[in-house]
Amino acid sequence: MANEKRHEMSRLSSQICNQISSVFSNPTDPHPPPLDLLVTELAGVSRRGARVFLHGVGREGLMLKAFAMRLFHLGLSSHLVSDMTTPPISSPDFLIASAGPGGFSTVDAICSVAKAAGAKVVLITAQPETGSCVKHATDVCYVPAQTMASDGGGATEKGERPLLPMGSVYEGALFVLFEMVVYKLGEVLGESPESIQCRHTNLE
Repeated sequence: MANEKRHEMSRLSSQICNQISSVFSNPTDPHPPPLDLLVTELAGVSRRGARVFLHGVGREGLMLKAFAMRLFHLGLSSHLVSDMTTPPISSPDFLIASAGPGGFSTVDAICSVAKAAGAKVVLITAQPETGSCVKHATDVCYVPAQTMASDGGGATEKGERPLLPMGSVYEGALFVLFEMVVYKLGEVLGESPESIQCRHTNLE
């Protein structure tokens, strides 16, 4: 029984990881590869001593919170839009916002405010052509994954339940993308594992 359970976990985890990994094999033309775009922009934020702000809703927001923490560990001044201590955004700064299905009213509003303040706005989305948030973006970071907007909600051809329902593929892809960005950005900024770890909080 124990061996069967381990085999099932191994099988399911492999299927989930493969489904998320396949997202990064999809073309993103005419938009730049998301890894290159984010590493280049964030390296620029670091060079000019600017701040990076991050915003997302729901599970997308959780992925961005985790990303904000790692950006801080890399030495960037990173802030979550919803925090009480978040400073005002201005022209040297950079907003990363996520709207997987293309648009949320709150994300639209926040991107609009940041753009009006002169900040650069990068929108991460799976719907770059139809999303309402795109009009507020300086650049679009296209992650070609299933979201709530493209989930049919039905069973697979074999009659099985979808392994990753609703926006789970997109949200999982965000986590993987952000880990890739942290790894590559750490190289660009010359951050050692020791320098990253020393910025981790001791109030735990």
